[in-house]
Amino acid sequence: MPPAHTDAAATFLELEARYAAHNYKPLPVVLTRGQGAFVWDVQGKRYLDCLAAYSAVNQGHNHPRIVSALIEQAQRLALTSRAFHNDRFGPLCKKLADLLGYEKVLLMNAGAEAVETAIKAARRWGYQKKKVPADRAEIVVFDGNFHGRTTTIVGFSSEEQYRSGFGPFPPGFRRVPFGDAAAVQAAITPSTCAVLVEPIQGEAGIVVPPAGFLRELRAICDRDRVLLMADEIQSGLGRTGRMFCYEHDGVRPDVLILGKALSGGVYPVSAMLADAAVMDVFHPGDHGSTYGGNPLGAAVAVAALQVLVDEHMVDNAKTLGEHAFARLAGLRSPHVQQVRGKGLWIGIELKASAGGARRFCEALMQRGVLCKETHEHVIRLAPPLVITKLQLDEVLTAIESVLRTG
Repeated sequence: MPPAHTDAAATFLELEARYAAHNYKPLPVVLTRGQGAFVWDVQGKRYLDCLAAYSAVNQGHNHPRIVSALIEQAQRLALTSRAFHNDRFGPLCKKLADLLGYEKVLLMNAGAEAVETAIKAARRWGYQKKKVPADRAEIVVFDGNFHGRTTTIVGFSSEEQYRSGFGPFPPGFRRVPFGDAAAVQAAITPSTCAVLVEPIQGEAGIVVPPAGFLRELRAICDRDRVLLMADEIQSGLGRTGRMFCYEHDGVRPDVLILGKALSGGVYPVSAMLADAAVMDVFHPGDHGSTYGGNPLGAAVAVAALQVLVDEHMVDNAKTLGEHAFARLAGLRSPHVQQVRGKGLWIGIELKASAGGARRFCEALMQRGVLCKETHEHVIRLAPPLVITKLQLDEVLTAIESVLRTG
């Protein structure tokens, strides 16, 4: 068990317990400051952050260029709504289109909003372009998926806790085993308009599909005239050692869904990208968001994208990811079932006999390393992409020690 907290930490924990909804179970640490790969708690203790806000902070905490963009824009103009044009929205759309190779961009805020936008676009495309009968459009999704927390999205989750007590759910989704291309093919009907997939499933425990799975999906979608939609909210923007995880398979989705690191963790920005043949199903009044494409978020996102490129963070994720997997391959522990992932996105699955991953995350916290368990038996590692080899080795040494002796 963690040691007793100081009065300062206890005060914040008590306020949260009393006044906040109990929809999270955080590790018992109260953070107050961050810089690069480090965060500090209210007692002044320094930690290496190995969660990076679920990949939202790929560029590191408090990146000076991103923060400067935020401050400068906040002092000029923060919000106009889309009732008017602003001078930051268009440049961000162009930067995204040019950098990622899509013709059109639709900006939202939270990642779940971008997923909902993609669902709406796919259905509208199915009715207008594929001539699916009205209100019969179907989207193929996968067991273990995590695309957000809206009622539509949790309705096609395979996780009972995410669904229980929140129905009834809208129809129109067919769920199949992740990584099973034959099951996808069998699920497709004349009413199928899209396949929605995470190239690697993060919340499920950094679950990596069989090699070539995305290529098989691409071929199926091409053959049956179905949109391939990639949710790269966590896996994208450098996390796996490529700008996007789908690049490992040499494919191009019809729809790309982004969030989290798109703004470097300082402001919520999300996006759906597609070519005109898909995006032009939207007309004024069909979809929108008061904050979507606001000048503050747009200025921040431009800076966040540029530092990823200028500071070679994607290359760092690839190089250090290879180093991490090489070290973890030699880990001798009675608790470890499997180590999996790609780049700087690693899941350490523990045996059921280990007693769950939470206690190991708490032990790592005591050693100055912040990780988080997922699905009870998996330790999830996703440090900011600015982490250095020296810092990563500190993390790996702590993990090796805890898993050998815990």
